[in-house]
Amino acid sequence: MTARRRDPRAERATRVVPSDGPRLRLALTALDSAAPVSVRPRRDPRARRADATVQTAPRLRLDWTGKTLAAPVTVPLAASGRGVRAAVEPVLRVIDAPACLVFAVLDRADGALSALDRQVMAAARLLADALDGAVVALAPDGPEDWGALGADRVLPLPAAWSHEHAPESRTAAIHAAIARLSPVHALFPESQDGGDVARRVAAMAGERLFAGVESLSAQRVTRRAGGGARELSCAPPRLMSIAADAVAPLGPVRHEARLLDPVTAEVPTPTLGPTRRLAVDPDGVGLNEADFILSAGNGVTDWAAFAELGRALGATRAGSRVVCDAGHLPRDRQVGASGTVVSARGYLAFGIAGAPQHLQGIGGVGHVIAINTDLHAAMIKRADLAIIADAQAVMPALIRLMRERTHG
Repeated sequence: MTARRRDPRAERATRVVPSDGPRLRLALTALDSAAPVSVRPRRDPRARRADATVQTAPRLRLDWTGKTLAAPVTVPLAASGRGVRAAVEPVLRVIDAPACLVFAVLDRADGALSALDRQVMAAARLLADALDGAVVALAPDGPEDWGALGADRVLPLPAAWSHEHAPESRTAAIHAAIARLSPVHALFPESQDGGDVARRVAAMAGERLFAGVESLSAQRVTRRAGGGARELSCAPPRLMSIAADAVAPLGPVRHEARLLDPVTAEVPTPTLGPTRRLAVDPDGVGLNEADFILSAGNGVTDWAAFAELGRALGATRAGSRVVCDAGHLPRDRQVGASGTVVSARGYLAFGIAGAPQHLQGIGGVGHVIAINTDLHAAMIKRADLAIIADAQAVMPALIRLMRERTHG
């Protein structure tokens, strides 16, 4: 007995699903023409992704929870060969009647906000959002975009305090602000100046300070103690100082940053005589503590100009492994995974190709400027600003520029 021959075309025709779309759709089993056809709607991944898009620039952000507040707003900026760039219209958040206030007392040393200052703002924002409150930024006055930093209110302090060492005057002003506005929390940076002022304010207010917070949430604050052998935690107290890298950075929401009237405080009679900051030899500062680093690679041959440029810029000198192996710089000046991992705000690299171990060493640097003759060097790709030129030609030009600014 011969088996019946199959007809694939006829079997395929019995599984065709009626559809108005351009694509042919087939059922898993043969359809009965007498029975009603029930077809599940086809998913559209592109439409779901568009609905979940919160912003498109500077980085794509998606919200898959279905709780997106509003559709992203993009504004064309400029067209290039790769397409049109887009920017997100920032959302302004205004809190007219906050349930409470959270102080963020910032150092703003040398007239600029540090990474730790920004983390203190993020910590204050976290606590204020949990309490339906507002963040008040207390810092020496200066040209900062406080709204983008998460401040609902700004209480300016004298601008001179960003350069002068005036702990007693600053303590009196902050204590007066706490007495006037009664914040639920007051956060300080656990830095050299911020930690000192935090302890002075706690002593003047007669309250306990939870110093060096390493983990923070709306319910608990935590830090290590006993050389890391145990952990201390409690509910967030009124006075806290925040350790470095304890809080994640803020999102893109812009806040009102309403300016408050300055606080007038009775400055106590100084117990110390006039104080000033002593000049420090940049090369005497450890690489892990340096704020501005001038680094040399194999492309540097004029070491006299390199040393003179370091003195003119007030930068701490460093180098790559090749430079230290050759004896041009001591071993403790080596930057990289096999040397010192640095976190300076500025890193000026001359003639450094950018080996993987060196790039690992500058992962925490804020801004990188690279000078190299190779357009395709890895350091050029890592840099925020790149100059394609010979280091021996750029260094004398920078030295002349610094001399003109110093004597001009």
